[in-house]
Amino acid sequence: MDENLSCQLYRYDQEFFLVTRNTPEFFATEFIEIARDEGQVTWLNYHSLANREPIEKLCEHLHIERLSVEDIYTEKKRPKLEEYANYMFFSVRSALPAENNIFVLQQEQISFILGKNYLISFQQKSSEHFTDVRDRIEKKRGKIRYKGADFLLFRMLDAIVDNYFEVLVDITDSIEKLEMKLIRVANSDTLKMIEFQKRKLIELRKIVLPLKDVAFQLEKTQSQFINSDNHPYFADLKENCLAVMEEIDANKQILEGMANLYYAIQGQRMNEIMKVLTVVSAIFIPLTFIVGVYGMNFKYMPELEYKYGYYTIVAIMFAISISLLLFFVKRGWLKRK
Repeated sequence: MDENLSCQLYRYDQEFFLVTRNTPEFFATEFIEIARDEGQVTWLNYHSLANREPIEKLCEHLHIERLSVEDIYTEKKRPKLEEYANYMFFSVRSALPAENNIFVLQQEQISFILGKNYLISFQQKSSEHFTDVRDRIEKKRGKIRYKGADFLLFRMLDAIVDNYFEVLVDITDSIEKLEMKLIRVANSDTLKMIEFQKRKLIELRKIVLPLKDVAFQLEKTQSQFINSDNHPYFADLKENCLAVMEEIDANKQILEGMANLYYAIQGQRMNEIMKVLTVVSAIFIPLTFIVGVYGMNFKYMPELEYKYGYYTIVAIMFAISISLLLFFVKRGWLKRK
């Protein structure tokens, strides 16, 4: 996409739709005229926030509060729904499956301004969050062309939740691969990967929770900007967020179980090593005792004068070693589990 044409506008009703791509400067002055027709829904989407001046100019023409404009550029940890006389504003965080760096959750803040018959969305960068929404408008799929801007908002939030599920599926696939790797090779790298996936789940939960709260507020609100007939859709959106959070918690438990299994495997390996060392020590303790006795260098030790004493002691030592080894094998102490 041309960086200069970083704005995309959809106008539609039951009979037609029109897509316009242009610069932020163009829509800063023309959007009010375009959105004046109350029989149509107007959706203006910014794919970049780099050019702030025209965005501020547009908001000034729409009588958007300065505080809302600042919130567009401020990453809020716990965004909330704010309603004013002529619009409704809130921000949420989106997520997409990681492309290059598997350790980082790809996310961005998306802000919404909902008016009587228009919706403005602000993305920090160009990304494919709303491909399905555009497809529904262009191909007249579902109810979107028959309903207002509030239903369009629902569809956009629903697309963000679908992206959460995609991220979750991506993490789940990584967890399944880790399980197979843990069974074959339980090394420190495996443990690091488990911790990385756990952090991604924690981060995903942090961004799903605020959207769940926003969906709950939209479900219960009596605002003029939300048609009461659309409340069930936002209730369904809230349930989908809860489903994502439940899936996140389930995967976290799996990862915790894998971490415990890793430490159990390491403990078992240490026990195997200690068992071998114990067997070796048990064999050499009597041999060391015999060697120590005959290494005392007393002058009057009767065995020292014996012609075959050396061979006898060596034979006895071999017999003791073999006897102990057979004893350990019979007891099953040398079997590797």
